[in-house]
Amino acid sequence: MKPDIRAEIAARRAEDIKQKGPAQGIKIPSERILPLVPFLQQPGVICEVKRRSPSVDNINTGLDPVAQARNYVSAGIKSISVLTEQNYFSGSLDDLIKIKTALPQTAILRKDFLISEEDVEISYKAGADAFLLIASLLDSEKLQSMYELGLKLGMTPVVELHSSDDIKKAAGFRPDLVGINSRDLKSFTIKPLQPLKIRSMINWDCRIIYESGIKTEYDIDFVKGSGFNAVLVGEAVVRDASFAEKLAAAFTSGLSSDDFRFKFWRKLYSRVRTGAPLVKICGITNHNDLEDVISLGGDVAGFILAESPRKVEPEFIESCLGYDILKVGVVVLDREEPLPGEIVALLKSGALDAVQFHGNELPAEYLKWPGYKAVHIRDEESVDEAGSLPGPAVLIDAFSRDAHGGTGKRIETELVRKVAEQQSLWLAGGLNPGNIYDIINGFNPELIDISSGVESAPGIKDHFKMVRLFDEIKRAAGIVGTGE
Repeated sequence: MKPDIRAEIAARRAEDIKQKGPAQGIKIPSERILPLVPFLQQPGVICEVKRRSPSVDNINTGLDPVAQARNYVSAGIKSISVLTEQNYFSGSLDDLIKIKTALPQTAILRKDFLISEEDVEISYKAGADAFLLIASLLDSEKLQSMYELGLKLGMTPVVELHSSDDIKKAAGFRPDLVGINSRDLKSFTIKPLQPLKIRSMINWDCRIIYESGIKTEYDIDFVKGSGFNAVLVGEAVVRDASFAEKLAAAFTSGLSSDDFRFKFWRKLYSRVRTGAPLVKICGITNHNDLEDVISLGGDVAGFILAESPRKVEPEFIESCLGYDILKVGVVVLDREEPLPGEIVALLKSGALDAVQFHGNELPAEYLKWPGYKAVHIRDEESVDEAGSLPGPAVLIDAFSRDAHGGTGKRIETELVRKVAEQQSLWLAGGLNPGNIYDIINGFNPELIDISSGVESAPGIKDHFKMVRLFDEIKRAAGIVGTGE
């Protein structure tokens, strides 16, 4: 079992507190002397002062915290996060005090692994205007107590939620400002879709910050286009001062009116069910099968637009426009081949919600459109390739010399496990009613893509196989089946 880095950091900090006290040896004023500034004013950008992290050992160990903060303010950033954890991030409360003293009218968030009310009081006295509460580190009572103390002091608590269990803890007091980290704090890997998944489970009105993993202008557009209220960025703005200006500009100007790349992600993750994967049934060729998929609870219907026994014409997809399910067109393009105009037209009319790029397409092409890349996994090199591709998600499929998909072949178990460790697992290849229960329990995929495993012939779905498939998915999630 891999170590839980979050728990390791928290345990180390708890031990340090026993030896040095909550201030970690830093001299803190006996009362607050710095002005309290409302946190997260417009634009909705928080830039972070950090020297290193467990995922990237050395970001800038020689960083001058005040100079870095001044760079952010010059770029138009009004809210700054300061990492004060000493052992793994080389931070300090002294950094926070220096920054707030130099920039008293800037709102400052203390980001650390806080565990007590005394931590909140020290944050306040040191000059923090806001503080982070990681719900997974605290029981419900402690989380609420620290939250309410912060409000009493006039501060802004940011409650970071990582799971449905965290949401249950916070539901009793319904925090106004929530942070969702795309970084898995157990393994410190980035999963860009995790914030969308967690957001879909929150059942109260709140502002939500998308945290971590933002490195490119596409990432900025993805966060904004996916409907988050703010973004917190660390490594990218420490490494490149100009990136803070791009962030500020992005959050003070809307996306262009024809930028529809991100509606698919909002729609897809509004369908998330706790414990169960999203389900895409691919190779739909007729209305009866499409209606069957919808009635059984499918989330996405896939239409093949490449050479295949399951290929359909654009006119058929247009005829499915009124059906209540997300629709994805599967294409296989050469390396620099643009998306054909007839498929672009399907996207713009709403007949297709997204495109699955299953060929040799370059990011410069597939990132232009709503959709995602699919890759064939045959060895560890292809696993690494999948992990390096830009974009929110990558669908992994079994390798075959004869076809791009629908072969019924499965990816080797160990290769699937490696992919699941580095990214959100979207899985295709050899899935069927007989193995889906074990696959869900073994790998916890976020999305499963099935075609030949529920067919009586290529392009013709078998009703009874589909019923059994959805019953097995529900059984794996602890949900009662259809009983048919």
